[in-house]
Amino acid sequence: MMKTIVVDKIGSVSQACGLSHELRVSTDIPCEEGVVLAVEVLNNKSTYNTLELASGRMAKVGKGDVVVGALGHRQALFGYSGHIPEKLAAGDVIQMLNIGGVLGICDSINPQRGQPFDCRVLGVVLQFPFLGERIGVPARAGLRRLDQSAKIDTRGVPVVALAGTCMEAGKTAAACAMISRMRHRGLVVDAFKATGVSLRRDILAMEDSGARRTSIFTDFGVVTTTEKNGPALTRTMLTEMAAGKPDVIVFELGDGILGAYGVEAILSAQDISPCLTGLVLSANDPVGAWGGVKLLRERFGIEPCVVTGPATDNAVGVRIIREQMGVAAFNAMTDAAALGDCVIEAVGLSAAAQARTISE
Repeated sequence: MMKTIVVDKIGSVSQACGLSHELRVSTDIPCEEGVVLAVEVLNNKSTYNTLELASGRMAKVGKGDVVVGALGHRQALFGYSGHIPEKLAAGDVIQMLNIGGVLGICDSINPQRGQPFDCRVLGVVLQFPFLGERIGVPARAGLRRLDQSAKIDTRGVPVVALAGTCMEAGKTAAACAMISRMRHRGLVVDAFKATGVSLRRDILAMEDSGARRTSIFTDFGVVTTTEKNGPALTRTMLTEMAAGKPDVIVFELGDGILGAYGVEAILSAQDISPCLTGLVLSANDPVGAWGGVKLLRERFGIEPCVVTGPATDNAVGVRIIREQMGVAAFNAMTDAAALGDCVIEAVGLSAAAQARTISE
């Protein structure tokens, strides 16, 4: 059965669908990752109570709101974890697993976030791709489908990856600091986010910091990355960004080196690792920094060019990292220019930056 509904808020996970606020929905719901749903929020929350809209703005969500999101799973240390249900019918209750609008069955919570939003399913959102015909098909997240067999070709463009010890280790802040410094030194920077759960906030911040082009895994219909799709996503986005001939590509690996989003698989991939000109490690504390550096060196054969994150919030942490790990350390918030300069030198872009600055 198809009916028309009016929705209040459209989550960013469905941005590529270009939806309006008056939608047609069906109760014949396929339970697959990326399928776009309309739901009614059933409760109020005092924390973690906003939704990233398709516009990139954040909006408060409350009981009675009709919201658009997409089915997905999530395994997050500092958030909700959940799975896609095997079947769904109109009237069933599911949960909102993140602020991008990912919907599923919540399995585990983080006490700091409180209980998630409960959402009553109204139906699957329909799109009408056949001109002149009233044949609706379920809307799905993403601009196009991921090609798992994609090859990698960076065309010799330097590549800087950012990995973290866990979520909320300061990776995006570091990426933005580096991009801003690179841009100030005349370099053209393209950037993307390779792993995580769908949320556009990080790549929007990269754009605001001066990235010319950005991309995220959601553009390829992936709501949450795993070890199965992480490498293919990274190959695809590196190849597409390199085709635009930037001076450097910066990309963030969401979550931590040890996690469920596929970072290990990417760093272990024999065709991806050699393409990483430099790797920046973000760590929350000196012990995390020590373990992260050790993992990178011993498991993946990668030498980080610099450590940043909360572990470098003051001189004590910086000194410990430099002396005990033999790695440069700079804080992205208080020493952003030095962090950027360190990375520029490490990946061999100092001469290019200098030449660009002189010519301008």
